Amino acid sequence: MAVLGNIIKTAIELKDRLSADDPAVLCQERVLLDLLQKAKDTQFGRKYNFTTILQAPDVAKAFSKAIPVHDHNKIYREWWHKTVAGEADVTWPGKPTYMAYSSGTTNLARKKIPVTEDMLQATRKTSLQQVTCLANFDLPPEFFEKDILMLCSSTNLIENGIFKEGDISGINASNIPFWFKTYCKPGDEILRIDNWEERIQRIALEAPNWDVGSLSGIPSWIELMLKKIIEYNGIRNIHEIWPNLEVYATGGVAFGPYQKGLEKLLARPLIYIDTYFASEGFLAFQSRPETHAMALATDNGIYFEFVPFNAANVDENGAIKPGAEVLPLAEIRQDEEYVVLISTVSGAWRYLIGDTVKFVNRKKSEIIITGRTKHFLNVVGSKLSVDNMNWAIQKLEDELGMTINEFTVSAILTENNYAHKWYIGSEDTVDENKIVRLLDESLKKINHSYENARSRALKHVIVKIIPPGLFYDWNAIKNKKGGQVKTPRVMKEDQFIEWENFVARELSWQ
Repeated sequence: MAVLGNIIKTAIELKDRLSADDPAVLCQERVLLDLLQKAKDTQFGRKYNFTTILQAPDVAKAFSKAIPVHDHNKIYREWWHKTVAGEADVTWPGKPTYMAYSSGTTNLARKKIPVTEDMLQATRKTSLQQVTCLANFDLPPEFFEKDILMLCSSTNLIENGIFKEGDISGINASNIPFWFKTYCKPGDEILRIDNWEERIQRIALEAPNWDVGSLSGIPSWIELMLKKIIEYNGIRNIHEIWPNLEVYATGGVAFGPYQKGLEKLLARPLIYIDTYFASEGFLAFQSRPETHAMALATDNGIYFEFVPFNAANVDENGAIKPGAEVLPLAEIRQDEEYVVLISTVSGAWRYLIGDTVKFVNRKKSEIIITGRTKHFLNVVGSKLSVDNMNWAIQKLEDELGMTINEFTVSAILTENNYAHKWYIGSEDTVDENKIVRLLDESLKKINHSYENARSRALKHVIVKIIPPGLFYDWNAIKNKKGGQVKTPRVMKEDQFIEWENFVARELSWQ
């Protein structure tokens, strides 16, 4: 009998029932006041007169009016470079304990993002909230006694005398509470291994010794890890070695396009729980099984604002235009698409995180991620979002019975007209012309702007099927393998030329 599991499950259910149920808007008001109060004596707080903002009749409006929108380049150029140099009290009191490398896909150059003790505490609190929400899922008591395998970046962080540097997943893994480490795999020794292949090899070796009940990590790397474990241990599927595996907490990218490939490695489907975790903080998580939408973490160190994602507010480079409409949570509209701005306990202020979201349940503040501001094909008015692309890719898998592991697309100029050129990573042999027809038809059905563009300047759709491993090798060259590394769904011209040269070179060697 799972005595400990019953105790833990009962405690989680009780905490879930007793958790504060304050309206999200009220929580956001308190978060903003707390952020301004704590940072009013920083260099940033004095520059923008937080003390005066706190005395305004409408603090949210005064804040929005006084503080400019920052992308990473702007806030780093004007403020965070001082933090990196070791100055205290720049945009947040004191000095950050860590500096996270951005894992984003928009700009391949690594960016540094402060991670304070306040942010680590906020992340732990949001993580605990997510754990308590497991009470909403139909899980047996035994599940709560099983191991949790977190596939993250190395915890062997770089020390520069001021703070430690590394990927955010490695930073968070190095700060797991001691009482929780008993359940966490692969353990400190393996997590400190820098080399991805060596780390996965050790996981494959140790896997039979663990009783894993849940997985956490980016889908592409989770899939590669499971394949390695299955191959190394000579088994047919991962449930032969982990029969109690029930849950996969996914994040970083939309899970839908990866689900079919992952389930080939399982004896049965898992419970999939979506999370919205960025280098800048833990923003949202799926709290109930009836939906794959995620509830914003509105009561925990992050203040949200939303810019309607349209041509009036956002330029073709994904930047917020001067005078753009910006809404607090109280004023958002359901089923409309927004660019996310955040202000945080790590000293990010009205910070353009680069993601676009849609509210699917306004009352519960539940969102889905629809894409990136710069991962948006609109060269000839097609207005093609990553959300559209993910849907079309899943349609390909369903209609053609194929498994697609990765994909990327770019707009290219062919003679006097434009084309969308897709690279699709799959091990299946499928007629590329058939894929073009189905992909094109699917996108026309879901996106009227795309349909119009196809009758005008967007004259061609080109598809190239390539081995999935090329995507992983590209990531290894441009960044590194594993952790929070993601393939860019849309590439700009210069990056796409480099990508095509890489693919051509690799295929010529095979």
